[in-house]
Amino acid sequence: MIISKTPFRISFFGGGTDYPAWYRKHGGAALSTTIDKYCYISCRVLPRFFDHKYRVVWSHIENVSTIGEILHPAVREGLRYLGINGEMGLEIHHQGDLPARAGMGSSSAFAVGLIKVISALKGQMLDKHQLALAAIDFEQNVLKEHVGSQDQMAAAYGGFNVYRFKQDGTIQVEPMTLPARRIQELESHLLMIYTGTSRLSSEIAGEIIQKIDSRREVLKEMMSMVDQAVDILRGSTPIVEFGRLLDRNWYLKRKLANKISNPAIDRIYHIARENGALGGKLLGAGAAGFMALFVPPEKHSAVKDALQGYLQVPFNFEKQGATLIHYSNEE
Repeated sequence: MIISKTPFRISFFGGGTDYPAWYRKHGGAALSTTIDKYCYISCRVLPRFFDHKYRVVWSHIENVSTIGEILHPAVREGLRYLGINGEMGLEIHHQGDLPARAGMGSSSAFAVGLIKVISALKGQMLDKHQLALAAIDFEQNVLKEHVGSQDQMAAAYGGFNVYRFKQDGTIQVEPMTLPARRIQELESHLLMIYTGTSRLSSEIAGEIIQKIDSRREVLKEMMSMVDQAVDILRGSTPIVEFGRLLDRNWYLKRKLANKISNPAIDRIYHIARENGALGGKLLGAGAAGFMALFVPPEKHSAVKDALQGYLQVPFNFEKQGATLIHYSNEE
């Protein structure tokens, strides 16, 4: 039995510039942190006396005889991608601390966790960069998903980082070296709520990619905000400026695609701002899921009361990235 534990993430700035269609021409950057909410994937070799050869447990329970019969697309294609060719039976379970399709990088966390656990099953140990690149290749080129390249990096590396996407396709990771008190100050200003909806981000992301050349000035400004945010955090500028920068980013992101926001999301953001939030971020491609709000601590109660109809999710930053929390080579 092998179990992987892979964190979800909050992306602050640079979203959209991590699509290869953009950064292969212009370069890109993103600032994000992983949090203490996780995707867990367990895998074991299935004993031969079962009638089925593959058991996959997610929102469904699948007991099938061949890889091709597996309904879960990432598991089915992931096993093929990782060279599992029917030589062994497998049982794979997926559990998550947060719902899927809600803007927390869950699909990439799943890809990273799956690759990590199956590689370990085969006696291979990828380093963080190899793991992230494998997940990027798998999602973009095998599954043909409209995804960027920051979520896989965040899931594999963990921590609070800047990711630099180069025109030659290489990706650099720059850890945010900040005093503990500055990190704590930022954490104390963040609230996260669940809007109560979920969606497949591929449709929105597909529209962003399709219109990427016509959104050049918007994306360039969004990319520049990564360094502005870094300067705020590393300097002596009051932390509230980070929140105001998030507010500016909110209005820019809405220009990338028609479905990034909707009246319900706009209402949530408006209520939060009226009650003390300085800025916020609808996480993921948009339209649904989780929202991170930047709120001075003294305004937390007012914002929570105003949004009491929505689930509020406490969290902390985390530093480990994808890990194996159990490994046994016994069947």
